[in-house]
Amino acid sequence: MPSAAATDRIRHFFTVDVEEYFQVVALAPYAPADRWESFESRVEASVDALLALMARYDALGTFFTVGWVAERHPAMMRRIVAAGHEVASHTYDHLRITHQTPAHFRESLRRTKRVIEDITGSEVWGFRAPSFSIVPGTEWALDILLEEGHRYDSSLFPVRRKGYGYPGAARDPYWIDRPAGRLAEFPPSTLRAMGLTLPAAGGAYFRILPPQLVHAALREAEGRGQPGTFYIHPWEWDPGQPRLEVPLLTRIRHYGGQHRVLRRIEDALQRFAFTSVRAGSPLPLAA
Repeated sequence: MPSAAATDRIRHFFTVDVEEYFQVVALAPYAPADRWESFESRVEASVDALLALMARYDALGTFFTVGWVAERHPAMMRRIVAAGHEVASHTYDHLRITHQTPAHFRESLRRTKRVIEDITGSEVWGFRAPSFSIVPGTEWALDILLEEGHRYDSSLFPVRRKGYGYPGAARDPYWIDRPAGRLAEFPPSTLRAMGLTLPAAGGAYFRILPPQLVHAALREAEGRGQPGTFYIHPWEWDPGQPRLEVPLLTRIRHYGGQHRVLRRIEDALQRFAFTSVRAGSPLPLAA
């Protein structure tokens, strides 16, 4: 159960990017989409382990799910919703927005939303781009999100980093006004240090670096009176997943620290209170 200190705190957003280990963008050259069906699926056992852990601490979260995965694991999707969590979209094919045309993106959104809603009976409000790949120059994606019925996004990482990032964007939840309407944005957590805005929301930053980095970012958000956004992937606590032949740096980034992630998640659940974006949004998302 959460500590008294945790229940008194702001409820941060616990978010999960639900994808298979072989769908990770960094592994795309070694696990192309036309081979996905040949790989062993590992996602369901990992998600179930997380659901059990979160239930112990009365924590809720948002599960941004790849449509391809949802389609193949409908029972898992129903268990997520039955446990009180929110389900949201992570595209159908886990392709970076920078590698999609507007037409492809629209079809991916539409298909994923339909698949998840048909399986779970829960309306999809949220979206996160693979690798936070809505970057300057791809704002057209925000309009398509609105046009396809999404109410919020969690893709604009307010950092300067090769491959992703939206430098200068706000660090706390905010509204984006677009020609297609108004979209709520929930940026991943960051930490200010030495005059820089550093990524400190989860993923490899949580798995490989000291977890105090993410803790500090969440405490910093609390100091501003705002929820922070934490993220993680099911493959990050699955050290038994098949190993792909990849370069050394990719191997370190993908496989490093997987054996300790569930312990670190449990520690975070003890220190902080978490909820889903939909349940805890400080912005009014309901129509």
